[in-house]
Amino acid sequence: MTKADIIDRIATGTGLTKIETEAVVNGFFTTVMQALEEGHAIDIRGFGSFKVRRRAARTALNPQTKEKIEVEARYVPVFKASREFRDAVDAAMQERIED
Repeated sequence: MTKADIIDRIATGTGLTKIETEAVVNGFFTTVMQALEEGHAIDIRGFGSFKVRRRAARTALNPQTKEKIEVEARYVPVFKASREFRDAVDAAMQERIED
């Protein structure tokens, strides 16, 4: 599913125009990115949480040349789905498999 697909579904479900919906979706994405850049965590009850985690420096291997490469420590955004979200997805997928 692409961003355009998300906008279409939300516009259809809410009655908003696609332009209005796109502005809301873009605003949400921008807000999440800015909050994470500022070091804040975002918790959306019943959906999940967005956080920033530090990845430690490590030695990696280039699969083509087998050369060892030093990868610096960095910070990455992570999403953890809530228990309700995980359970809903599991139930939906179980139904699809059984059909």
